[in-house]
Amino acid sequence: MKINLHPSTKFENRHNGPSPEEITMMLDAIGATSMDELIDQTIPKSIQLDKPLDLPKAKSEAAFLKDFKTLASKNKIFKSFIGLGYYDTLVPGVILRNILENPGWYTAYTPYQAEIAQGRLEALINYQTMVMELTGMEMANASLLDEATAAAEAMTMLYASKPREKKNAHKFFVDEKIFPQTKDLLITRSTPIGIQLEIAPLSKLDLTDPDLFGIMLQYPNLDGEVIEHSALVASAKENHILTAFATDLLSLTLLTPPGEMGADVVVGTSQRFGVPMGYGGPHAAFFATKEAYKRQVPGRIIGVSVDKDGNKAYRMALQTREQHIKREKATSNICTAQVLLAVMAGMYSVYHGPKGLKEIASRTHGLAQLTAKALGQMGFEQGNAIFFDTIKVKVDAVQQSKIKAFALSAQMNFRYEEGAIFLAFDEAKTLEDVKAVVEVFAMSTNQKISVNWEELIGSLEVNYPEAIDRKSSYLNHPVFNQYHAEHEMLRYIKRLENKDLSLVHSMISLGSCTMKLNATAEMIPVTWPEFGQLHPFAPQDQAAGYYELFQNLRNWLTEITGFADTSLQPNSGAQGEYAGLMVIRAYHQSRGDHHRNIALIPTSAHGTNPASAVMAGMKVVLVKCDERGNIDVADLKEKAEAHKEELASLMVTYPSTHGVFEEAIQEICQIIHDNGGQVYMDGANMNAQVGLTSPGKIGADVCHLNLHKTFCIPHGGGGPGMGPICVAKHLAPFLPGNPLVQTGGTEAIHAISAAPFGSASILPISYAYIAMMGPDGLTNATKIAILNANYIKFRLEQYYPILYTGANGRAAHEMILDCRAFKEVGIEVEDIAKRLMDYGFHAPTVSFPVAGTLMIEPTESETIAELDRFCDAMIAIREEIQEIQDGKADKDNNVLKNAPHTANLALADNWDFPYSREKAVYPLPYVKGNKFWPTVRRIDSAYGDRNLICSCIPVEEYAEAEGAE
Repeated sequence: MKINLHPSTKFENRHNGPSPEEITMMLDAIGATSMDELIDQTIPKSIQLDKPLDLPKAKSEAAFLKDFKTLASKNKIFKSFIGLGYYDTLVPGVILRNILENPGWYTAYTPYQAEIAQGRLEALINYQTMVMELTGMEMANASLLDEATAAAEAMTMLYASKPREKKNAHKFFVDEKIFPQTKDLLITRSTPIGIQLEIAPLSKLDLTDPDLFGIMLQYPNLDGEVIEHSALVASAKENHILTAFATDLLSLTLLTPPGEMGADVVVGTSQRFGVPMGYGGPHAAFFATKEAYKRQVPGRIIGVSVDKDGNKAYRMALQTREQHIKREKATSNICTAQVLLAVMAGMYSVYHGPKGLKEIASRTHGLAQLTAKALGQMGFEQGNAIFFDTIKVKVDAVQQSKIKAFALSAQMNFRYEEGAIFLAFDEAKTLEDVKAVVEVFAMSTNQKISVNWEELIGSLEVNYPEAIDRKSSYLNHPVFNQYHAEHEMLRYIKRLENKDLSLVHSMISLGSCTMKLNATAEMIPVTWPEFGQLHPFAPQDQAAGYYELFQNLRNWLTEITGFADTSLQPNSGAQGEYAGLMVIRAYHQSRGDHHRNIALIPTSAHGTNPASAVMAGMKVVLVKCDERGNIDVADLKEKAEAHKEELASLMVTYPSTHGVFEEAIQEICQIIHDNGGQVYMDGANMNAQVGLTSPGKIGADVCHLNLHKTFCIPHGGGGPGMGPICVAKHLAPFLPGNPLVQTGGTEAIHAISAAPFGSASILPISYAYIAMMGPDGLTNATKIAILNANYIKFRLEQYYPILYTGANGRAAHEMILDCRAFKEVGIEVEDIAKRLMDYGFHAPTVSFPVAGTLMIEPTESETIAELDRFCDAMIAIREEIQEIQDGKADKDNNVLKNAPHTANLALADNWDFPYSREKAVYPLPYVKGNKFWPTVRRIDSAYGDRNLICSCIPVEEYAEAEGAE
């Protein structure tokens, strides 16, 4: 055998599951002579690309990581004292290694199937409990995207919840001392829906204004000052005005929480609880409120319920908030959370406990206090009467210029405003950092430091005024008080991890959600300090590596979509939808077409589509679908022409939500353009387009991309995600900007997310994927995704009807299995979903977009062995249904109705079921060798909604619950 000295292993071969031999086998099985023939049978020839993607040649994993380290080194890590909601933090190693870097946590899906997600759900309950107790509120959700969007959600929730005395009020007062990125996002979100913002000093607040329905305060405020607001809140209540606070969780270990002042909503970010700054994200925002608003809370709430045996169990509560139910009546388009980051923040509080958190807060406050005293001895006046971590040092213009120059030479970033320098401290700062800051001020004024450090340190104490000093206790639950040793913490994390099914166990075949491989080489750079330790508002020249990454990624995504430019700012798919529609809105308004406000949306669309349209100030007109699941072109044309003068946009998913490449897509786009509208394409199904067709090719004007789907950012158990938008040339000027960092188009709309580049620290994942796959690898991935789907279709179609197919009988990258006929024998689609757990699989997408169906998407990353294993499970379940149909199994007492079967149930002394234990828990031979055990039986969701508990199980029930595990 001759020796080949050149590396021959392509990353593509690691990412794409089937081998060349398996590809041939599958093509033969489905009746296609070649991959090209299959693609021609699936994608209309008229929209196929006529040239390959113009992207750089693929790199090997080793070569990519080497080159990427060079790029990362262009970022300069300065000490950050900027603050504004972003702080250095010390990520506990046990959390870094065992959660953030652990695919058992980051590859899991949203916990819709609660029986196999109990670990994540418990971690989120911990997070919610932490937020509730630190803010002093009655309930909290499982996180939102960032502090600014959480503030916007608070504003819109209060607007929708106005008391009857304020039913005609439209004014929302915002204290001018709120973070600038929050202010900008409030402008974005208020304008389209008719909320009038008044941003002014608190001294200008008129609580007797009949048009005022709510106010928002920052606590501590932009300057770092802490102001007690109890009297203001009480006065607001007397005037039927609702109050929202943006606050800092760490400060609330020392300060009176807003809940004790009477706040209606409290928001903020949990970033400083062990989540790196990452140049802006991802971080878990928190949203806490009163129980009276539980039906209006945006996003997800995790609640405590019971399973079939009465054991305590967790699940997502209040699902009537989901947009697929409320659709255009939804007040929020949020359909996700920042689960992975919320888990980290919650675990940070578990690890440190109440005493540890208070010590961190006290030390942080002490460093700020020490700096203020030392600078005071040098003649610098500190402008905050009361502060937590941020001091305001008064300076003139000449002093500021000198100090800034010395600070930068010492590799420190301060925050500068006219007449003042702001210094924000955090847990990562030390006494040496304080001395270095003081040295900078001394050098700038030619002073010698004559500070008696020992004396000043000895004078430090937490000594807040009575009204502000926190007296209430928090985090008393055992979970926050027993895992402070690393060994115990490690075991707790692992115990929860072992309750959750993720991609480390088996394929997750969720249609529309694209649970593909998140390769280790893609994930490694995420935790490099060069990406993690940058503040999003640091000077641009310190982020040269990031900017090179941004520019390359924008170019690549623009090429892939066939458009002219890309914005990386939206930090979720729903944010991308909203951003795309807001860009369309700005385009129409720039042409004087302020009246264009009609959004045409197919009835098959994901629920976030109509919710996003309403949030963008548009009116939703639904378009019918025909019996094959395609858009009814005649109905579309009729409605487009009827609304010709007001038409703003069409929202369309391609391939369709039904898993079909609609032949008429170019005609559909032309109809919209002919009637003055713009076409927004939902990029949820981009995994079936890359390299073969594109949104630009079909005639769309803007699309968003789910980087957490097509471009390999892991789902993280329900977040983080990223939803960049790509636009045609005429829309590029309106791409979103940021109040502090130059970005976006020449006529940029206001910010969509808090940080200028969204969740920047996870962009390296998609960057790595594209760089290592190259143009051919990306195109082959799309082909194999379509092949894998059609192979599953071939194996299952004789057992389950396939609801929709293309003109040639092919599926796109996903398909819908019709399970509605099984209702005749009492079997619901939910029963199939729960039974799949006994086979070691997560269910496909349940009852979307058609009730009573399963939508399956295998992705390109699964091998034929895994596809067959899944198909074998589905076929076996069909046979179990047949036993009921034939009268061989009881209609009410069978393996599907009783699924899932836990280890406790299988090992019980009594077995009262009319089938064997082996049939219940080892239904196929492969299960014995790789058994995943659900930890609870089927959960009673209705019970959980009737008895809503969204915090840790009460202490008196804790020991009982532990014993039931």
